[in-house]
Order: sequence, then C-alpha cells, then structure tokens
Amino acid sequence: MRARKKVLIVDDAADIRELLEITLGRMKLDTFNARNIDQAHALLKRETFDLCLTNMRLPDGTGLELIKHIRHRYPQVPVAMISAYACLETAVNTLKAGAFDYLTQPVDLTRLRELVSRALRPSSDSTATAQRLVGESMPIRTLRKHIAKLAQSQAPVYISGESGSGKELVARLIHEQGPRTHLPFIPVNCAAIPSELMESEFFGHRKGSFSGAIEDKPGLFQAAHRGTLFLDEVADLPLAMQVKLLRAIQERAVRSVGEQQELVIDVRILCATHKDLGAEVAAGRFRADLYYRLNVIEIQVPPLRERRDDIETLANHILKRLAADAGQPPASLNAQALDALKGYRFPGNVRELENMLERAHTLSENQQIEASDLRLTERKSAVESGLPDLTQIDNLEAYLESIERQLLLQALEETRWNRTAAAQRLRLSFRSMRYRLKKLGLD
Repeated sequence: MRARKKVLIVDDAADIRELLEITLGRMKLDTFNARNIDQAHALLKRETFDLCLTNMRLPDGTGLELIKHIRHRYPQVPVAMISAYACLETAVNTLKAGAFDYLTQPVDLTRLRELVSRALRPSSDSTATAQRLVGESMPIRTLRKHIAKLAQSQAPVYISGESGSGKELVARLIHEQGPRTHLPFIPVNCAAIPSELMESEFFGHRKGSFSGAIEDKPGLFQAAHRGTLFLDEVADLPLAMQVKLLRAIQERAVRSVGEQQELVIDVRILCATHKDLGAEVAAGRFRADLYYRLNVIEIQVPPLRERRDDIETLANHILKRLAADAGQPPASLNAQALDALKGYRFPGNVRELENMLERAHTLSENQQIEASDLRLTERKSAVESGLPDLTQIDNLEAYLESIERQLLLQALEETRWNRTAAAQRLRLSFRSMRYRLKKLGLD
C-alpha cells in the first residue's frame, strides 16, 4: 500500500491551520502543523515532506525566510506561500525566493486543491526531454541546469535571446520537466496576431459579440488552462493589450468578449522576445508593471556563436533529421565545410544553421556537403558589408530589388513564413507586404 503524502502547514492562525487540515485531509494527505519558523525547522528535521504551505507573516520571522531555508536544505520540497497581502511586489518576491506558487487570503479552496495537486504531481524525467537541447558546451550545460530548476517552480519566466537561438524549445522543456507536463502547452506568436483580433484570440468571445463572431470561441488562456501559455515576441503586444494581459495574470481570471462573468484560469506564463525588454520599458513601448510581473525570473539562451563547440554535433543532428524526413541516408560535412561553419558568426543562430543545411542537403552531390554548398560567402557579404562597391552595380533597380528580396526572405524565415508576423517585423502593413511578395514572385 502506497504511503500517504505529507504536507507541512506553517501558520500562527489556528483557524487557517484547521481549514487547511480539513481540506488536505479530504485529499487523503497527512498534515503536520507548525505555528512558527522554529517549529517548522524541527518538523523538517524529523519528517520527510512532499509539500509545505506557509504564511507570509509569522511570529519569529517571515515566510520568505522559511522558503529560502527549505530551498537550501530541502530542495526537493515545493513551498507555496499564503498571504493576506495581495500585491504585485509580494507575489514577485515570493516567487523569486523560490516558492512553487502563492495564494491570497481568504483562501479559495478550489485554487488550493489545484495548487496542491499540481505540486504533488510527479515531474517527467528531465534527462529524456533535455536531450533535445543538443550540445555539451558549458553554456548549454548551464542552460540545462537552469531549465531543470525552473521547471519545479510556477514563477513566470522571461526567456531572453536572439532570434533563432531556441527560446521556444527552452519554454517547452521547462513545461515538459515540470508538474504540468501532461497538460496543454500553448505557444502563441504575439507579433502574428492582428491588434483588432488580439483580445478575442487571448480571452475568447461569445457568439454575436462582434461582426464575424458566428459561434462561441475559447481563447488561448482557456486552451492553456492547467497547463502553460508561452507568449513569444511578447514585446510586440500593443499597450492596450498589455493592460488586459496584466489584469488577467494578476487576477488569474479572464472575461471573454461579450461575456459578463469572469472565468478562473490556472496557467503558467512563460514569455520570450528577441528584443531588449528593459529597453522597451525605458522607451515607453512596454509597461513597467507588466515587465516586472513577467520577468520574475530571467533565463538567457546563448547565441550559437558562444557555443561553437556544439556546431558539429548540431549540424550532424540536423542532417540526420533531414535525411529521415526525406527517407534518405544522411549527408555528411567534409572538413572544409565544417571549418567554414565554425568560422561563421551565425546572426540567425540555430534556425539559420537549419535553413542553411536544408538548402545544402538538397543541392549537394553524393551525400557530401562541401563548403561551397553552404554559400557562406554570400551570407557574410550580405550581413557584414557596409555601403556597396558602386563599381559592382550596373543596375540600381535590380540591386535594390535584390536587397528587398533578402530582407523579406530573412523576415519570413525568422517568423517561419508567417506573413503577418513578417510584415510587423519589417514595420509594413499587411497589404504592402502582400504587394511586395507578389512583385518579387515570393507569394
């Protein structure tokens, strides 16, 4: 017979302890009570706990002190904070200290049960999922450790890094290694949603709430309920939507367009952008309060040029995948091609490497990729050159058209050929984008 799980309750209020005891007892959990930090320390030394629930204010210290103690001495024990002070600063400080999650008083028993179930749910095997993060360089090893640690928290995470560096993969690994692994992971590219449809996409709408709303539609928050919502390119959210997103995160509830009642939502928020979000705040393009709510913990994804030792492993991994997709034996890089890759700066990071190898794999002869198949000279000249040599331009219109084509293709590749997102990246209207694609034969 499997032993019942044990929960440590730390609160100086007898009525709160009794409420938590009754609720958790009905969930078939064994509870142990402490009125202060000293009693909690004694119980932690004597028993092995699966979860700790602590109040913020205790007679001999704060819940933050207890969280830090448990994270240091008993890192396998998730800790959730219960606080009567429902402010942004308290929530952020609690999660930064290492809390699994937090609740406000009066305690909502439904949320309490969901939190406890989530905290006690077994996590997935981090070794298996982390293998998709290819490489053994020191930056990648450090990144894996950070992912494993963050997966056990419910704190919002801001994933920073250059375009193409693998931010969505990092978000998926955080989700897969945590207690929400068997629940939805919903990625959304914020730059790809037209501003007039954004509220409906995020929060859903009722039939007839606006022209074109022919049926009820759940939003992204509803789709991610109990799971993870990944907001990619979050810096591109318009200010009006930033206000509504902040409220949804703080209240943990959303209201569909045309609906009167709010719906309680339990989602973990992960976000990413290739922009400097701090600089966006300073420029007034991103709300400071939303920034601090999303950036509770930041994790940086290293660019490919800072992990050159991984290039050969990554290239072989990509070539094997391409061969499997095509039903062919994998191509290989000759020594000159490999040296050329290691000497390239990769402004487009892993995504650029993937695109480069896919093209080379298609064009190579005898399953052998040579340096010339990579076309690195063309890429370097496009990225690194300043003003062009005028003696090499015999047709200005053709030259400008080639530059426009390169920029359009780069934007499309970076947004995975999402034309709306590419137009926003280039600060073009969708109509202008469509016209240019048609003019250049890219539609």
